[in-house]
Amino acid sequence: MSDELSVVRLDPCPTAVEADAWYDVITAAHLHDMPPTVPPPGRAEIAGHLQVPAMLSHYVKIAVPLPGAAGTPAYAGVAWVRLFDDQENRTTAFIGDFAVRPDQRGRGIGTLLWRELRKAVADEGRTSVTVSVEIGGPGEQFAKARGFDSALPMVWYVQRVADETTEPSLPDGYRFADWTGIVPAEHAERLAAVHQAMRDAPHGDLELSPPRATAERVTHAQRAATERGGLLITAVVLAPDGSHAAYTEVVQRSPGDVRAVQFATGVAPAHRGRGLGLAVKRRLLGVLREQRLPVREIATTVADDNGPMRAVNKLLGYRPERSVSLFQARLPSG
Repeated sequence: MSDELSVVRLDPCPTAVEADAWYDVITAAHLHDMPPTVPPPGRAEIAGHLQVPAMLSHYVKIAVPLPGAAGTPAYAGVAWVRLFDDQENRTTAFIGDFAVRPDQRGRGIGTLLWRELRKAVADEGRTSVTVSVEIGGPGEQFAKARGFDSALPMVWYVQRVADETTEPSLPDGYRFADWTGIVPAEHAERLAAVHQAMRDAPHGDLELSPPRATAERVTHAQRAATERGGLLITAVVLAPDGSHAAYTEVVQRSPGDVRAVQFATGVAPAHRGRGLGLAVKRRLLGVLREQRLPVREIATTVADDNGPMRAVNKLLGYRPERSVSLFQARLPSG
């Protein structure tokens, strides 16, 4: 490894200039590694994740300075890891960005980044770490060589917004509600309840588990999505008793993005089998069209063993785009 290479830790809230340098690495890696049909992330999305933390979490953000660069920050590789502070996940961590410039690969930069992240995770007594990996991409062999195993296989599916124009219908007594941005206070408790009901969704062999949903956590998550520069739209189905029977969330991650990402869709167990998942997703598509956003397609991940959601998405015209998996590495304890 060259003596020129070193690792720096960034402050919890990197500067705008550091965020720009980070974004340059992510964009270069994306354009090199991903299919041309997958739009690169916007600058607002990348900077937002660097500068707006998730609730009950702290982060380690590291970079390898670009050899020979002087003055304005420039990076050869970047990575961050989220260390959970909630009781459910105090033993685990999640790697978000992990990228090396294509023209800097083969110099040990990825290994340098991994060693620093692994040390940060181990120093806090974490016994596992998870990362999302593109199957067949350069990250898969890198992860496997460092002890990661596939724990939750998934597929990215994409739907053209204009492809689905069917008006949604609901059983008698049910009705829709929707909002843009942060959940209104009067909906927060009910939205948290249906989030909590979705803890039975498949999670494979992951040690990482969904945190307990509360009104405070759901509100914070929606606020973080908007503070990171995203436009968040939520649609829900209200049951006859006023509770939330189903919900779905979509975020346009940066202004002008033509592809939005579906965060989650769920139906409370007591209301399943009534077509509410399909109906609420159709309602959200109608909201997108009403707002005349530039969004032309929606992407979402579905676990391979989540048959009900794959069936709903097939009815909506979602097509498989690429395979990914959450890979997990176990670390020695103590």
